[in-house]
Amino acid sequence: MIKAVVFDVDDTMYDQQQPFKNAVNRVVPLVSDEDMHPLYIRFRHHSDENFPKVMAGEWTLEYMRAHRISQSLKDLDYPHITEEDGLFFQKVYEDELNNICLHDEVRKTLDFLKEKHVPMGIITNGPTDHQSKKLSQLQLANWIPTKNMIVSQATGFQKPEKEIFQLAAATFSMEPAETLYVGDNYDNDVLGAHRADWHSLWFNHRGRTIDTTPVSDIEISSFDQLLETMESVFA
Repeated sequence: MIKAVVFDVDDTMYDQQQPFKNAVNRVVPLVSDEDMHPLYIRFRHHSDENFPKVMAGEWTLEYMRAHRISQSLKDLDYPHITEEDGLFFQKVYEDELNNICLHDEVRKTLDFLKEKHVPMGIITNGPTDHQSKKLSQLQLANWIPTKNMIVSQATGFQKPEKEIFQLAAATFSMEPAETLYVGDNYDNDVLGAHRADWHSLWFNHRGRTIDTTPVSDIEISSFDQLLETMESVFA
């Protein structure tokens, strides 16, 4: 029986593609509308693939940030941009992130869970300062205690490593077999939760496909399905 819910942040609690699109339009205006979504998917891929190198001290955070946008553009056959251009993109992207807000359906879902007294938490990958700023901008402390928010860099672990889920379970006083993890990234969120013996909800609103049978307990494909799904879980 599920008694608690822990959420991912990026592209789960807000639409991360919109600030990305705004930054691309300002810095790399030659990118077509048709290529915006594929470019965003490559950007997320290179973020997930290379942030472990930052955690291990192999790359600087600045180099990783410049690399992920330049490599994403290269993947789609756009002209090379310099590291300086990549860092300028990062600055504009961070400026756009100052305007993020919870998706309306996420807000409704958090309201419902709070009214039902369902314990909640956050596990998010990324740099501590950067992710903490997002948590503040989204005003998540209105629903979730700050002690129940974990940013990977501050722990030395990261999704999909089972250790970060184990740390969260201990910190949040939640039982893995009674906890549902909600996230959009199959590898990081679904497989990570599965390895730690958590339940998982794959929030597959970008329509990603995988080559194997999903191990998620629940899969939904739009923000509009989130509240009704939680209502059925905690009926």
